[in-house]
Amino acid sequence: MRKMTQANDTNKEPPRVYADFNNADRIGRLRLNCQGTREDLERQKLEFRENMKLTLYMEDIECVGTVTYSQEERIWVAKINWNEVRDR
Repeated sequence: MRKMTQANDTNKEPPRVYADFNNADRIGRLRLNCQGTREDLERQKLEFRENMKLTLYMEDIECVGTVTYSQEERIWVAKINWNEVRDR
């Protein structure tokens, strides 16, 4: 899978990737380990990296998040501002 370059991150909208907004860790980060997330990554030929910006969506809501690796759970998660979750 290709990694997004810094230039890609700043020149266009963050990629849209599915996330289950009901699957947050104890500090409110979205776990990025569900089937829909994996399918979106594969379809777009993306792989997670630290500080990657994504537009995360689920059904009728979305928000921008920043990817980080959870050492505690050993999975990728996204830090979001829950106050910025909006209707699509």
